[in-house]
Amino acid sequence: MTEQTKPNNNMDAIKRLADVVDARRADFLAGKANPDVSYIAKLFSKGDDAILKKIGEEAAETVMAAKDSRFANLAPEMQSKLVGEIADLWFHCFVALSQFNLRPEDVIAELERREGVSGIAEKAARKS
Repeated sequence: MTEQTKPNNNMDAIKRLADVVDARRADFLAGKANPDVSYIAKLFSKGDDAILKKIGEEAAETVMAAKDSRFANLAPEMQSKLVGEIADLWFHCFVALSQFNLRPEDVIAELERREGVSGIAEKAARKS
């Protein structure tokens, strides 16, 4: 297992990023972060709808990058583009989590809860 794929290192990176986003949000709410200087503060200054719209945009860009990668037979430059788009999507999801006072650990806990459960069964259980 490479250093990059060790679970603790990945979770540490996720927690560090979430901590930065949360800190920027706290600074913004306290009037200490300038939306003209901080991209994260700029997102928070625009509110829920803008944050959620950005997730939609990043999701669409991820889909397009995936389609381009498929058609390019997963050429390294296309793989890199896809990874970059997914990173953008995840980042903006972290901003949304922070906006709603949640953390990536909440998402991980939900994924762990679903572990070993058929996706079809899990989805059907949500409807009842």
